[in-house]
Amino acid sequence: MFLVEGNKIISELPNTNFKIKEIFSTNPQNLNFEDTLVHQITENELKKISFLQNPKDSVAVCFLNEEWKSEDRNIQIVLDGIQDPGNLGTIIRLADWFGIEQIICSEDTVDFYNPKVIQASMGSFTRVNITYVDLPEYLSETKNTNIGTDMDGENIYSFEKPEKINLILGNEGNGMRPETEKLLQKKISIPRFGNYQSTESLNVSMAAGIILGQLFRVGE
Repeated sequence: MFLVEGNKIISELPNTNFKIKEIFSTNPQNLNFEDTLVHQITENELKKISFLQNPKDSVAVCFLNEEWKSEDRNIQIVLDGIQDPGNLGTIIRLADWFGIEQIICSEDTVDFYNPKVIQASMGSFTRVNITYVDLPEYLSETKNTNIGTDMDGENIYSFEKPEKINLILGNEGNGMRPETEKLLQKKISIPRFGNYQSTESLNVSMAAGIILGQLFRVGE
């Protein structure tokens, strides 16, 4: 099982594939769940069971969803060893915003059910399929074009996108591993426009947002 915190996200769950076992809430009257057991608890009790520094109103205990993998989509995100739960949650939220239905993760990418991932995704985890695979094996068999970032890659602002894309994002500190990089068919880069040189690189979720914004630009 895993936890979902906050009434706003919890209220979205009945319309998804995630089933709630029970809810613990400081204000049960604000929740309208006819077939779900809702326990009233104190704010002090909420602090004890919450993973947040500043707990919200409710915590829902949910059943893990059976992992499933659908066929490749025209545009999907592929994560190679992402470790920060905030980054994964933000990338899930970005995928949802751009209508990307599937994220493929290497087996050592941070757990999708990590409470910080769930919280950072702000409910988007209910609309994006996340699956974990042997990444080199998957990338060598996919029919999509494998695209990754590289300092010497093609400028994203003049890049002609293929019809079917795997956008591969690497580990926060080390980038993508060599066996993944060998399977890239195209490399792209985000050009730097500022003159101040102290920023060596972009956060992976920031880079994802810039790239996705350009891939979905008007007229494409």
